[in-house]
Amino acid sequence: MPTPDAFQYAIWRVLPDVERGEAVNVGVVVYCRRRSFLAARVELDEPRLKALAPGLDTAALRLHLDGLVRVAAGDPEAGAIAALPQSERFGWLTAASSTIVQPSPIHTGMSDDPDGLLDRLFTRLVAAPR
Repeated sequence: MPTPDAFQYAIWRVLPDVERGEAVNVGVVVYCRRRSFLAARVELDEPRLKALAPGLDTAALRLHLDGLVRVAAGDPEAGAIAALPQSERFGWLTAASSTIVQPSPIHTGMSDDPDGLLDRLFTRLVAAPR
């Protein structure tokens, strides 16, 4: 049986109107140093976001979130930050920001399957109920 390793994760949230403080979970990023794993998934619930902020540019938001996923993956087309080591990319992806996309606090745990963990966290915390 595989031995579990420590992991960290954060949820990406969109706050369409920072003053109102309402947030919609749009993504999750998982990092496991021992397994050299860093990956992220995103999904926009556009009707929900439009209900909170009718004027929100969801196309621009989608491009931004796709860029974050590409940085996590280390995609060379995603710029200089994507070329950093995984630990530095995770730090960048989870740094506090004042934009409408904000990370949650970092959470930790143990897992022997970081990819499966990413799927479970995404389904539980981000994906629209089906």
